[in-house]
Amino acid sequence: QVQLVESGGGLVQAGGSLRLSCAASGLTFSRRHMGWFRQAPGKEREFVAVITWGGGSTIYAPSVRGRFTISRDNALNMVYLQMNSLKPEDTAVYYCAAVRIIALSTERDDYDYWGQGTQVTVSS
Repeated sequence: QVQLVESGGGLVQAGGSLRLSCAASGLTFSRRHMGWFRQAPGKEREFVAVITWGGGSTIYAPSVRGRFTISRDNALNMVYLQMNSLKPEDTAVYYCAAVRIIALSTERDDYDYWGQGTQVTVSS
């Protein structure tokens, strides 16, 4: 049974930082590209970042590039999202997900396993 469990969300002031974590189990984590998505109230779930199985390549959404960093630790089956210079528009539920195809992807349909999400709220 595959499980992805996010943690680290919370309430932070604009300009602050948070580090999200995602603990994976039940899948061959070291052979899966992993990504983060987010969903704000009333909006569709959108891509944030993705990292290759080996950690050597990443892709970021333009809205977070330069502020967010995705990383992973295959020994611990963990993926992280360091979020700096947070803005109120970053407020959303953040989801960890596993890519089901060989290539890196920014498309939701290319991800087959999802966590339950963790709430991030940025106050102005």
